[in-house]
Amino acid sequence: MARFLARSVISTFVTMILVSAALFFMIEVGSGDITVKILGIESTAEQRASYRAQLGLDAPAWRRYIDWAVGSDWRAEREVGYDLVTVPNPQNDEPEWWAEVDGELLRWELEDGELIALVRQEDGSSDRQPAGDVWQVDPETGNDFFWGVSTNNSAVKWVRGEGAEVWVRTTAGFRREGDGPQQYIPLRKGLLRGDAGESLQFGRPVSSILWPRVRNTAVLAGVAFIVVMPLALVLGIIAGINEGKFVDRLISITSLGATATPEFVTGIFLIITLGIWLRNVWPDSPFKAVAIFTSADAIFEDPTLLALPVLTLTAVELGYIARMTRASMVEVMNTAYIRTAIIKGMPYRRVVLRHAVRNALMAPITIIMLHVNYLVGGVVVVEVIFGFPGLGSYIYNAAIFGDFNAVEAAAMITVGLAVSTRLLGDLAYTFLNPRIRYA
Repeated sequence: MARFLARSVISTFVTMILVSAALFFMIEVGSGDITVKILGIESTAEQRASYRAQLGLDAPAWRRYIDWAVGSDWRAEREVGYDLVTVPNPQNDEPEWWAEVDGELLRWELEDGELIALVRQEDGSSDRQPAGDVWQVDPETGNDFFWGVSTNNSAVKWVRGEGAEVWVRTTAGFRREGDGPQQYIPLRKGLLRGDAGESLQFGRPVSSILWPRVRNTAVLAGVAFIVVMPLALVLGIIAGINEGKFVDRLISITSLGATATPEFVTGIFLIITLGIWLRNVWPDSPFKAVAIFTSADAIFEDPTLLALPVLTLTAVELGYIARMTRASMVEVMNTAYIRTAIIKGMPYRRVVLRHAVRNALMAPITIIMLHVNYLVGGVVVVEVIFGFPGLGSYIYNAAIFGDFNAVEAAAMITVGLAVSTRLLGDLAYTFLNPRIRYA
């Protein structure tokens, strides 16, 4: 077992690397020019080129992949010459990058050809001071240059007397600024350290937006799992031990109808009947047509927001797992050792619960592990219908916009879940059937 676990962990790690590389390059190639979506079709080629450089998209794809996976602060520290650290912004608690210089946290900006140092204070504000003589001489060109951390969380290179024109997007439109940096390294810790970079759609760290969405989906999927899986297994077992009887046919037909109905049809039907009609008849009904989140902890403050999304997922998932359990149970009940136990007079309940159920669960376990992935990563339709701010709707909106940083991070979470549930399924087999051994 130890050897099997070691091989599984290694294969999982290799799988994650290969999938991440394939995912990154496919999305990078297929997403087109993201600056058009950020700046709009009215933007000029000069504006897009400037913004592309600020986002680090002018670097080779292989370097962007390494920065995305393991971080860019490693190579940025070599250029800047100081340790780069993150501290939370006191206003929004999001991480900001600073250079640690002689016990102080500094950023820099170029203003009218003069380099200004921004020294971070204890309250989060910045004290503006002259940077002093920090310029270095480039031995190849003879120009004075300086690498530092800018106010937009990038390591940048300024060249004295050769400030580049930079287009900055503001709420009022585009503003052209002089004295801009010549090179940019957007700072990030990398996916392995929980930092997937900046969301191109919102201009905020992906992690600050993604993790609340992951939590919401985890709660929704967890509640649905707790409701669906035991109920489906019980119904499947009941149908299996009553093969051909009325209860078997009732469960099978109902399950088939629920499985064959798409999520959006079931969701819209429940919205019309329970979310609208029932609330007109019963104003205090717990079923709400739309999941309106007034705060980050809305699902904990008002659990009724989960009612209709969970019912929709239950209707879709219940039938498939129940039918698989029923088919497996029928097969086991017709085996020779089960018939022999019944003929010898062993109590029927003991035969079913101790011998038949344990072996009949082998096939449903595989389906359940696969459907855990669906509940977390495949609830896009359900979340969009009910306006539920979860991982599925986040991936959908990010993909529509072309925010590949967000899509890649969210997709890797689902990939990690998929390989983890596969491993859990393999371990569950050995528990259900001790005869299974892994060499």
